[in-house]
Amino acid sequence: MQLQKKAYGACLPRPYEVILATTREDALPKLEPKLPLQVVRKKGHRSARYGNTVAQNIQRGSSEPGRVNVLGVGVSAINLAQALNAIEGWIAQRLTYYVCVTGVHGIMESRVNDSLRRVHNAAGLVTPDGMPLVWLARLHGLNHVERVYGPDLMLALCDRSILKGYRHFLYGGAQGVPERLANRLKRRYPELQIVGSYSPPFRPLTDEEDEQIVQAINEANPDVVWIGLSTPKQEHWMAEHLGRLTAPVLIGVGAAFDFHSGLKKQAPRWMQRSGLEWLFRLASEPERLWRRYLVNNPLFVLLVLQQALGLKHYLDN
Repeated sequence: MQLQKKAYGACLPRPYEVILATTREDALPKLEPKLPLQVVRKKGHRSARYGNTVAQNIQRGSSEPGRVNVLGVGVSAINLAQALNAIEGWIAQRLTYYVCVTGVHGIMESRVNDSLRRVHNAAGLVTPDGMPLVWLARLHGLNHVERVYGPDLMLALCDRSILKGYRHFLYGGAQGVPERLANRLKRRYPELQIVGSYSPPFRPLTDEEDEQIVQAINEANPDVVWIGLSTPKQEHWMAEHLGRLTAPVLIGVGAAFDFHSGLKKQAPRWMQRSGLEWLFRLASEPERLWRRYLVNNPLFVLLVLQQALGLKHYLDN
């Protein structure tokens, strides 16, 4: 198993329920399903949760971001600055969480994969990576919500890392991609500490191989592990390795590895802001993405309308 341990730095609307973020333990896939209607306790607060009910329980002054139930996935009602502050707080307190950067694709995959849905709802943050999720949050009056796009989150956290000294590990991408990504990030941020990288094979790792990579990452002592495996692989990987890795933060950013390594082009900003990035990506990779966008996107709109009208109910546990 080839592992790059080289140091790259000098030091090495209302129909959607708004809730407080639950604990990871409430939603891990190994747990038994909860009752259809439940009471959730979080730091002394309670809220009954059901799929087409608005639970106005975002506490004033709370550091916990609220979540919006979109087809059973609790999407964090945040913007980029809030996401960065949450991540930096975890690093400072040495708390361990993972971040799912999720758009319509992740929501739709979670609808048919209950394990993936529970992994999302166990995350420290589920960032709104697509404009439809931002628009749904704003329909609740949550006007502060903005798109937290994986590639933007990566660059923003790298930028903050220069002052804070955060250490990064890159896991994912095809052979040579994480090393290429590391080199390009280093050119952009010369003082950035990238303490290692690894491109896993296109097959499941053996237990021995997995243990070796866990040990290698822990020995590199990163603050942030970036995972570029695409959905749903990266979400399951983060959930399975939480507690085994000592890094405080795991972030699944998928295509950000290819974008920032220069292998794929990103959509123009105006297309990203207007919710048309899917059209750009479809034109770029029609054979791979046609079903995701031409089948899943219209179905997503239909299901969201059904949830809004109370015709379908989705638990977010």
